[in-house]
This record gives sequence, C-alpha cells and structure tokens, in this order.
Amino acid sequence: MAIDRKALFSITYYEYGEPYFGSDRGWRYRLAREPLANVHFVPPDKREPAKLLATVWRGTESWAAADKNSMESEAFDFSPEGLDAAWTWLSKKCEETVS
Repeated sequence: MAIDRKALFSITYYEYGEPYFGSDRGWRYRLAREPLANVHFVPPDKREPAKLLATVWRGTESWAAADKNSMESEAFDFSPEGLDAAWTWLSKKCEETVS
C-alpha cells in the first residue's frame, strides 16, 4: 500500500506555511514548504523562493519528539511536479522495511 496521493493535498496548501504529517506502516513523514513561513499577507511575487522538504523517520515519536539524526530528508521543486516527486519519494521510503 502506497501513501494516498490525494492525502497530500495540492501545492497551494503548502504555500501558506502549513506542514503535512502522516504515517504509514511504522514510518512517520512530514512534507512542508522550506523555508516554512506564514506567507498569508505576502503577495506571491514578493515571496522568497521555496522548496518542498519531505522528511521520513521510523517509530511512534512525533516530529517534535523524534531524534532528528534518525530522520532522512529530500528537497523537491515547489511545484505540482515537485509535489508528485515528493509523493513518489515518500512512498518508496515507506516501502522500506527494517531488517
């Protein structure tokens, strides 16, 4: 079972500084605009360039409580295509098993 692509919302969700958290078969993951910033009152042409940062970690700990050294991250273009690439990467990471 892969992560449901629709669960990750559209690119506009991330544009306003909201991270998305999920879990799949013992993996936890986070997808967010980087830099993570509230840009509600900043016109699109005045915003800093951004990437999508996907992060995965194993275990039951939340983002705040998990050991940052146990996390793996990958940056993607901040675009619908980048979101699709992040979904593919997250799905592959969540397919990995622990020996």
